[in-house]
Amino acid sequence: MNFLPNINWGVPSWDLFIVLFFVVAAFLYGLSLGRDRIIVILVSLYMGLAIVNTAPYLNNFSAEISFNNSSIFKVTIFLGLFIVLFFLLSRSALLNTIAASDSPGRWWQSIVFSFFHVGLMISIVMAYLPKEFVGNVSEGMRNLFISDPAKFFWLVAPIATMVLIRKPKKPAPIA
Repeated sequence: MNFLPNINWGVPSWDLFIVLFFVVAAFLYGLSLGRDRIIVILVSLYMGLAIVNTAPYLNNFSAEISFNNSSIFKVTIFLGLFIVLFFLLSRSALLNTIAASDSPGRWWQSIVFSFFHVGLMISIVMAYLPKEFVGNVSEGMRNLFISDPAKFFWLVAPIATMVLIRKPKKPAPIA
């Protein structure tokens, strides 16, 4: 956590933008979307990541349409695929299965899931960005989002949270 004292709050930088985006987005997502929608968003993120990382012709396609920077192309494809998957999954049986209890979840559960969602999103996008851009970000931010341990953490933490935080049980019927 040595990166916070090193941020120059007087002169906006990418570090400041990333920190503010992380904090504001995590709270806004958590309070506005609710736990069940955030879980669908997380599933969409994982699906988009899996597709972009394993698409066999993605690098050839980016070269054929003359993109100079395939990393920007991958970020664009990932974000577009993520948005499409979210809209498709939010109208599918997945949301109905997740939200079967008609309980939006506790507010702190939404905040926790949104925290991990935003962290995973930042980690994925920063991992796809060109090295020139990532070099402009402080070492603390790189360690927090794109180092190998950080990438592993952001990939595993949402799954562990889904396993550990369960839906509230329905009250037993009074006989």
